[in-house]
Amino acid sequence: MFLSALGFALMSACVKYVSNYGIPVFEIVAARALVSLIISYADVKRKGISIWGNNKPLLLARGAVGTTALMCVYYAVTTLPLAEATILQYVHPIFTALLGVLFLKEHIQKSTMICIAFCLAGLFVMVQPSMDSGSTSELPIFSIAVALCGALGSSIAYVIVRKLSQTEDSSVIIFYFPLVALPISTVLIWNDFVWPSLFLTMILILIGIFTQIGQYGLTKAMQTQAAGKASAYSYVQIVFSALLGVWIFNEIPSIWTYLGGGLIVTGALINVFGKQSVSTLKKSS
Repeated sequence: MFLSALGFALMSACVKYVSNYGIPVFEIVAARALVSLIISYADVKRKGISIWGNNKPLLLARGAVGTTALMCVYYAVTTLPLAEATILQYVHPIFTALLGVLFLKEHIQKSTMICIAFCLAGLFVMVQPSMDSGSTSELPIFSIAVALCGALGSSIAYVIVRKLSQTEDSSVIIFYFPLVALPISTVLIWNDFVWPSLFLTMILILIGIFTQIGQYGLTKAMQTQAAGKASAYSYVQIVFSALLGVWIFNEIPSIWTYLGGGLIVTGALINVFGKQSVSTLKKSS
């Protein structure tokens, strides 16, 4: 799981780095999608299965939602400090729980309700300085809203993936993401394409490679560790992102980020281990 967290943190750092040299978000998404498409296509062919899957409408929907979420996440990364952009992604349990109730008819457990309360409190603590025009810790409200939209999109994609997992191979689900993302992002670039230097081209390629490393690490962690333990370890990505932000971009998180992020992570961990405890009790009874 540490490999996964490091991979995703390095991906975010690369996204922020190339954006500082004028590469637009849609172009970054297209570059990542191209690399991921090649790698995921090779993985599907290695397994000897059809690349098109069974439930094509839902696979395309997963790709479209995932693409929208990725664009929001990348925009947040390019306009917010790395630590803050990463922390805001971890409010997704709120959206996942609500979507589970609405579409999967799931019941919200007590641990999830506590998680929602902690996440909302943490979000308020992080955003509150931005409401105060005299604060020196102000974050762009629009960027915060886009980051939350990214978390919502990720939650919707997660719910769709849970449904698709009943009929589709994981490699096919992964393949459809860049398959949809590449043409959409290419069209949205329009006249804003910036021809990158050789060095920036290498960084763009690394975005796709680090993404695949993150996904590989996440998959292996879920296969070899208890889901709760693996999910808990994933929050080390915030630490990696904060360290990379300080090292590469000279970003020093404010006290509000520490306090709000602490509340959000605490709530998320309560949600993870609360569900794990309920699952254990059910198995033992």
